[in-house]
Amino acid sequence: MAILYKLIPHLLSWLGILLVLLRGFPVRRTVVTVTGISGFLLGVAGALLLFRAFQGATPFWIIKSSLGVGFLCLWGVSVATVYCSTGRGAMLLWGERFATGSLSAGAVTGITAIVAGAVSACKIPGADGNALAYMALVLSACALTGLAPLLEKLLPASFKVSPSGMLATLVALLLFSSSSILRLDLFSPLSMKVMKGIHDFVHQFMESILIPDHLFVRPVVWKYIGFLFGKEVGFWGGIVIWFTPAILIALAIHFERLPSVAHIRQGAQRRRLLAAAIRERRYRLFIPALALLIFAAAAYQSSFPSVEYWDPKPLPVTATPSGEIIIPKRGEVDLEDGKLHKYIFKQGEREARFFVLMNPAGELTVDLDACAICKPDGYGQAEGTVICYYCKTLIPLETVGKPGGCNPVPVPFAERGEGVVIDSMTLINSWGATVKATVRAKEGAK
Repeated sequence: MAILYKLIPHLLSWLGILLVLLRGFPVRRTVVTVTGISGFLLGVAGALLLFRAFQGATPFWIIKSSLGVGFLCLWGVSVATVYCSTGRGAMLLWGERFATGSLSAGAVTGITAIVAGAVSACKIPGADGNALAYMALVLSACALTGLAPLLEKLLPASFKVSPSGMLATLVALLLFSSSSILRLDLFSPLSMKVMKGIHDFVHQFMESILIPDHLFVRPVVWKYIGFLFGKEVGFWGGIVIWFTPAILIALAIHFERLPSVAHIRQGAQRRRLLAAAIRERRYRLFIPALALLIFAAAAYQSSFPSVEYWDPKPLPVTATPSGEIIIPKRGEVDLEDGKLHKYIFKQGEREARFFVLMNPAGELTVDLDACAICKPDGYGQAEGTVICYYCKTLIPLETVGKPGGCNPVPVPFAERGEGVVIDSMTLINSWGATVKATVRAKEGAK
């Protein structure tokens, strides 16, 4: 029952996808229904095969890439829709051909259903176990597929769906479904990429004109540009990219050219035709508006995920007279249990946070509780990943201990007997060098 409860958002998204497809292809209901359930089952089976064929993050990367391709396609369609919005007659003709074609109905439905099925399967932990959960998912999807045509007939006739609006809603529903799965979420990585892109640009620009080396200019510059290094810039930049396609589609519909009535001599008939065209255009704006709401829900769910992270309180450690920090593998804490274990070392006024973790390959790794890019807000552990609290980047457990990007900075260590040995000066100096730039940006943003 707990698994079924977690699958409710995905099943509701699937029902919404079916309703939009049935209204978008009104003369191809049979094609949509048959292709829809077949594609959904194929997506679930494909996800299971991926989990059995590949280990680690590869299956999630493949499914996440398909979501990213869909979002990029939506961007292209939205720009094309704006470009073509002045030729209303040509757009209507293309839209009619698209809505009545069995090939287009089958292709759009099949691709959407496969991705929806794969995303839903990712919510169920384990590829080999939970057979009952997968069966419940499939049976629920079949029941909703049979129910969708009945519900679609209850929708008002004024509920119009344009091809571009349909694509926007389909992509929005898929992204909403995936936003509840940390390893499939797109909005947080998008915000992170924007933040880091701005950070790298500003940093390289300042280095090129030697501002950081100027004794008098440096404090003033950091005072005003410090906010560019904050996660808020990445969040709002991500929001702009996230919402723009649906907004462009809505604007294209709103500014479509009305039909020519110059050849009609009766004024009353002209006014009726124009009023009917305006009314129809307003009805078709409902779908892009709905897509905007779904995109907003996906962004909210991504920013405030309902996931409890394993984030233990850092335990204080001390160094021996020779400057070594020795942490036993077993005792009060079992370093080999696969969980992240945090520690804090203080030396005078200086301190360093770090953690010890055993990766899926059975190897211990020691890392700073910070990366070389973000402010040192630390990491938490979720299923199969650790997450950077600052930029919400997910790092697969198998890559923890490797340098680069938003990965925790690795610390040299040695395994001696039944303990892990770390040089205290190396740890302190590594922490200081790592957080220096980010702390400076943080102080400049105040």
